[in-house]
Amino acid sequence: MNETTKSLLAADEPAPVTVYNAAGPSPFLLVADHAGNAMPRALGWLGIGEAECRRHIAWDIGIAGLGRILADALGATLIRQNYSRLVIDCNRPPGAATSIPEVSELTAIPGNAALSDADKAARARAIFWPYHARIEAELERRKKAGRAAALIALHSFTPVFKGVPRSWHAALLYHRDPRLARRLLELLKLETGLIVGDNEPYFVSDETDYTIPVHGERRGLPHALIEIRQDLIADKKGEWEWGERLARLLPQAYASVTT
Repeated sequence: MNETTKSLLAADEPAPVTVYNAAGPSPFLLVADHAGNAMPRALGWLGIGEAECRRHIAWDIGIAGLGRILADALGATLIRQNYSRLVIDCNRPPGAATSIPEVSELTAIPGNAALSDADKAARARAIFWPYHARIEAELERRKKAGRAAALIALHSFTPVFKGVPRSWHAALLYHRDPRLARRLLELLKLETGLIVGDNEPYFVSDETDYTIPVHGERRGLPHALIEIRQDLIADKKGEWEWGERLARLLPQAYASVTT
């Protein structure tokens, strides 16, 4: 199917965005840009096969489960994106080189090669913009109600990238406003046995990120991007362990920057 001739997603396919615990009273709004690895039927498997779409290149392994656990523990709302980051990365500015990657880590993505601007726009229209419109609507609703909000972006990273092992158990990423991220970083470093990255192995910038710069920084909200190593949350036990830890530490970090 030509992506420009009709909607990319059929009526019976998953919605691009899911809201969990919509009535949660917590100031925390949890968002998961890479929570799902669904593929639009029209795109097949982008030429890489189903097995590749289960790997870290396609999504943030463990984040969907962790997000639900954390939302329940905090009484927070979780907004999660359901389609693979290989279709379009919902934490990249549309038009950026990494928005629709032709190569991810060392894997070529044939279905992303030589796309027209119209095809790229169709993917953004079907997946990227509905997801971010839902985040925007939730934050605007809280603003109009005079409700506090803190934006927490949940991500996970592969323990080995291009053959190089990563020693961090978790990381906190930030850009212009480091207050909440750095306080949570300090608290995590007090936990026994954890190695916590400070803006590594990634960092936030206007060129490489969308969610934190647009929804956190522009609104002046307390915010943090949390990365957890995928092997630590690859099963329910790990998800629960990290969910409990973050549910315990996030309110402490938030209180320290708002009182």
